[in-house]
Amino acid sequence: GTITVLEIMGRHAGWLAGSAALAAWAGYGPDLIYLPEVDFDMERFLADVHQVYQAKNKCLIAVSEGIHRADGAFIAEGVSAAANDGFGHTQLGGLAALLADLLRQREPSAKVRGIELSLPQRCGAHSASQTDIDEAFLAGKAAVEAAVAGYSDKMVAFRCTREGGYRCETVLEPLDIVANAEKTVPRAWINADGNGLEQPFIDYVLPLIQGVPRAPQEHSLPRYAQLKKVLVSQEA
Repeated sequence: GTITVLEIMGRHAGWLAGSAALAAWAGYGPDLIYLPEVDFDMERFLADVHQVYQAKNKCLIAVSEGIHRADGAFIAEGVSAAANDGFGHTQLGGLAALLADLLRQREPSAKVRGIELSLPQRCGAHSASQTDIDEAFLAGKAAVEAAVAGYSDKMVAFRCTREGGYRCETVLEPLDIVANAEKTVPRAWINADGNGLEQPFIDYVLPLIQGVPRAPQEHSLPRYAQLKKVLVSQEA
């Protein structure tokens, strides 16, 4: 049998790791999902994996890099060779390998693999939905219009509704309520055992992945725009 641990980005907010629940909702995804919004208990984790593995002879686990103990200490803290990132935060990483090593000791009959998805999670344009692309253009357009209108110290944000169908519009928010703030997954959207997501989470994120973009290609490779910088001056 096999046990696979997927390490997914997310220091304090588990949206990205939680989105793996969409695959499970669709019929084939992770058996267990752990987010930083819930304190992580190592013995409980090992017991969860053992229970799934005994029942299915396999177990797929999605885990946020920011999972932490009840005292706030990151499970992955100190695993990476680099002490801090560019913002002075403790460098995370190596969590999948750490958990895989522990699971090999607990489940000697299993083939255990740890996978760190790393940066491709947020730079893989091929993973974008049409909703992603539409809203990116919408945000860029709103930002240019706001700058031309003379606004400053503002950030383009989205105000979305889901009642009667998904709709999204842009708003300007002051930077002082945006900087150094995080929107975390509501605890009520995580199951009682802290190892999976509830239907309200699915209902919230499902509209965001709708639409398959038709990216231009040449010779089955992405065709990229070649942009030329043009300076623009505005007369008083």
